[in-house]
Amino acid sequence: MAEQSGRCLCGAVRWRYDGPHLRNLICHCESCQRATSAPFTAFVGMDPAHLHWQGEVTHFESSPGNWRGFCPACGTRLYYRSRHWPDEVHVHAATLDDRDAYRPDAQVLCAERMGWPDHMHELPCHDGFGQPPAGSQR
Repeated sequence: MAEQSGRCLCGAVRWRYDGPHLRNLICHCESCQRATSAPFTAFVGMDPAHLHWQGEVTHFESSPGNWRGFCPACGTRLYYRSRHWPDEVHVHAATLDDRDAYRPDAQVLCAERMGWPDHMHELPCHDGFGQPPAGSQR
């Protein structure tokens, strides 16, 4: 497997991985939705023995036995870890340096899935903010 790397938004935290992917999942649980402020999150299950961090990571126990790591400088969510999978770290796929290389294998906790993303393909798609936000004075 080729080495992979990633970083937070500000670059204060970087990671490098040289092991096999254990999972490539999209999670729809409410906990991930609230933790990431997004309708779902995509992650790569990694063996912690092959995952190397550079920089300070702050850890938050979001529920008993479940931790979320993030950059204390910019707030980027970096990973999820649980006592249920002690030999895995679920690194957020959006932190990959090569984000287009990510290919999820499955979706989980679909009963908690939000419905509105199902209609995104119907919305106009722009390369920038062509119009001011609704209610704006511009």
